[in-house]
Amino acid sequence: MKQITGYFFILLLAAFTISSCKQSEKKDRSEQKTKNEVLVLGTIHGGHLTDSVYTVEYLKKLIINIKPDYILTEIPPNLFKAAMEGFKRDDSISEPRTMRFPEYVDVVFPLSKKMAFEIIPTAGWTKTMADQRGEKLRAIRQDSSRIADWTEYVKGNQLSDSIYQASGKVNDPYFIHTDTYDSIQDIGLQTYNSLFNDELGLGGWENINIAHYWNIEKVLEKYRYQGKRVLITYGAGHKGWFLRELRKRDDIELLEMKPFLDAIQ
Repeated sequence: MKQITGYFFILLLAAFTISSCKQSEKKDRSEQKTKNEVLVLGTIHGGHLTDSVYTVEYLKKLIINIKPDYILTEIPPNLFKAAMEGFKRDDSISEPRTMRFPEYVDVVFPLSKKMAFEIIPTAGWTKTMADQRGEKLRAIRQDSSRIADWTEYVKGNQLSDSIYQASGKVNDPYFIHTDTYDSIQDIGLQTYNSLFNDELGLGGWENINIAHYWNIEKVLEKYRYQGKRVLITYGAGHKGWFLRELRKRDDIELLEMKPFLDAIQ
């Protein structure tokens, strides 16, 4: 009987040891999960061609310094193939929508030839949506019963612009990458959003950001816990909206832009 009891104790001890090892291995695997690093780069589109500081050359230096693994772009997925095919064919972009963004035409696509990042299109924009938005805004502006709404919208934009101008930091890349900048932009954008978002449908401010972010989030889910660096590049007005959503995630490390700006001075 004692022999049987001792044998049973040995089996129990072995089972406990195996279970403990499995738990330890599971914990080790969990700890090995490395969060992706995410940065949001606010661009100024055509302003990069005319600004004296935040130029396309400045953007090139910044992205080279960031060393991203993935660049998420304000290019619609259905237009990306044409843009990439044109670039591979003759080193230029001929796709009309993408051509509007010097940050891609003069910076991201050329850099892709000597850097290892992948360009991923994430814009929720469509031409139909943009055309309908334009038509609806023109109708609102011309509607005599909507004068008060249009006046409020214009005042919101003017207030936002005046505060931005008064800052003395227009197109300053350091200032663009601050919460203060986002707050100033929100003055006009949130007025626009509260007045017209539902009415403009897919082209409304909240709605289009949801569409953009839906594509961004799909990429973050696909590559989660790979220890990669993800750079999101959109017009600077979108930056605050994206950051508010990204800060809700616990599977990424959201990086500040300032250290990378400092490094290229």
